[in-house]
Amino acid sequence: MSGRVSVIIPVLNEEKQIGMRFQSLKRLESGLVDEIIVVDGGSSDRTVEEAQRLGAKIVHSKKGRAAQMNAGTKAAEGDVLYFLHADSEPPPGFDKEISEAIEGGYSFGCFRLKFDWNHPLLNFYSWFTRFRLTELRFGDQSLFVGKKVFERAGGFDENLTVMEDQEIYKRLYGCGRFYLSGREVITSARKYIEVGPIKLQIIFSAIWLGYYLGASQKDLVRFYRRCVSP
Repeated sequence: MSGRVSVIIPVLNEEKQIGMRFQSLKRLESGLVDEIIVVDGGSSDRTVEEAQRLGAKIVHSKKGRAAQMNAGTKAAEGDVLYFLHADSEPPPGFDKEISEAIEGGYSFGCFRLKFDWNHPLLNFYSWFTRFRLTELRFGDQSLFVGKKVFERAGGFDENLTVMEDQEIYKRLYGCGRFYLSGREVITSARKYIEVGPIKLQIIFSAIWLGYYLGASQKDLVRFYRRCVSP
């Protein structure tokens, strides 16, 4: 089967998460993952050392998810890229499903979303990820894409600090067919627990709306930092 997968994980101070993520990927893959690339944006903890110990390919990059994911792509040897957050876990056999989707003529795709906290608001939010609208696609659902398609689309926009995941979907839709899995990526609700689910969802919704209304990245980032403690 063609469609070997390079998993790309952007990190910043994820010492506690990266070990669990690496081990879960090894447990859940079907043998089609060529490499796990950890792209560090300048961690001050032992994230890099832990990833190296586990056998990940390490790439150093300037801080910022868009820049980090682009840097990981340049180092990737697989012909399918799979972008995954450090605190998100894909379903069993994710690599087999991704490869089969690419072989079936799809150019890019993602999974639905589920949180690891059974909260009514988060369950309601996750429910919407079953729909195929571009506006409902976010990075915590993970993204897979053929490497050539990704390059043709131009990669992630490094001018974007937030909403880079939404923006690239718009360009990818012009490059080929979109695959939406019926299965879910399970992502950590740690930030919702820390800030409060209602407050954080209001903040995220305001950023989402501000982006589509034309607010600048500077204003969106300032708003987030003002509302959410570092």
